[in-house]
Amino acid sequence: MSIDGNSRQRSSLLKKNILGSFLIKGWSAVVVFLMVPATLHCLGEYRNGIWLTISSLLLWIDNMDIGLGNGMRNKLTAYLAQGNIQGARSLISSTFAMLTLIIIPTLLILLGLIYACDTYRFLNVDPMQVSNLNEILMVTVTLVCTTFVFKLIGNFYMGLQLPAVNNLLIALGQTIALIGTWIIYFLDTHSLMQIALVNTGASLVVFLTAIPVTFCFKYPHLSPCFRLINLHEAKEVTSMGMQFFIMQIASLVLFATSNILISKLFSPAMVTPYQITYRYFSLLMVIFTVICMPFWNATTDAYTRKDMEWIRQANQKMKIMTLGILLGIVCMAVISGYVYKIWVGEDVKIDSRMTIVMALYIFILIYSMRYSYFINGIGKLRLQIIFTTGAAILFIPLAYAVTNWTHDIICFMGVMCLVNIPGVIVNRIQFYKLLNGQATGIWTK
Repeated sequence: MSIDGNSRQRSSLLKKNILGSFLIKGWSAVVVFLMVPATLHCLGEYRNGIWLTISSLLLWIDNMDIGLGNGMRNKLTAYLAQGNIQGARSLISSTFAMLTLIIIPTLLILLGLIYACDTYRFLNVDPMQVSNLNEILMVTVTLVCTTFVFKLIGNFYMGLQLPAVNNLLIALGQTIALIGTWIIYFLDTHSLMQIALVNTGASLVVFLTAIPVTFCFKYPHLSPCFRLINLHEAKEVTSMGMQFFIMQIASLVLFATSNILISKLFSPAMVTPYQITYRYFSLLMVIFTVICMPFWNATTDAYTRKDMEWIRQANQKMKIMTLGILLGIVCMAVISGYVYKIWVGEDVKIDSRMTIVMALYIFILIYSMRYSYFINGIGKLRLQIIFTTGAAILFIPLAYAVTNWTHDIICFMGVMCLVNIPGVIVNRIQFYKLLNGQATGIWTK
């Protein structure tokens, strides 16, 4: 097929996935919004803060795949662009095998740490409020570790340039979790263990169902096979994946440790208003991710086929959408007080300064994503690794220092904004250098 034909086919697939993802993510956003008051009413502000903190810890497990998921999706797209079906099957088989080898010892180590450590002191939790914290941690860690392997099916669909299907799987898991949460609420049991089980088990059920449907009925020609596991293939995808992994871990330090730090430096109860503002504004980040995600593997396909003109046109569309997102953030900040009252009632008081700083933080992340999704698709990750890791290294000591000095969560959130700004600037410069053929040295790595 000619470059023009591939370009039209890629653009058509991109539009279908963006439209489908918008519908699915719209549904997902409603589910997430309903989940906040449901969980809050079930657990109360203190135990809800504990669950949000535990959820942040579980994200570390979710990102322990040494970047294999993202490495596989990039390479799968390239294999399919080249028509290499056998290579694609070997890639999928090898990645499943590697994930299994990673997660088994990880699970055993984590269960041992939970058993041996003082988890109450680590999370700053009152034993009188939650008497079975270790049991909750062990059950949730086991379920999330099991999900760790099977969630690769989502990366498989993204490699097929079908991120809408991945979004559907995630939305189904969230919906099952919401239904389970409301059942717990109406049964009036208000159990933290039950909330933890519902939230960690729902996604596992969805992925376990999706795998046989995918490989037995939809794409049997791409199904994994034990005899196709290839250590050389695994080594190659691990090499690419390690770059994504370093960025994932650095990003996790920046994003997921905030709940843990707020719990330790302030109080578990303070996590709740922070998370409410985050989830409110992250609605726009979800919308922007819906737009950006299909561009990632479409960019991989375009770059493999040397179709830079398509990337240039896609960038112009992204520019307009970013301006629309900025306008949306300003409007959401203006009406936030009214939304909070309708959403969570008078149960939680939220400082207007927290709303403003969170709005700024979310826009910084979105503006960075606006370039990083293209760069990820091209596979030039070195600078992102350097600046994301640098931000992660600075964040925790700087957050501790500023909090000890000011004792103000708003200043803590200001640190979150500050450490991300250099990476945004570098992402923008690198993207335009790559786009215009001006990149040399480290800008090409």
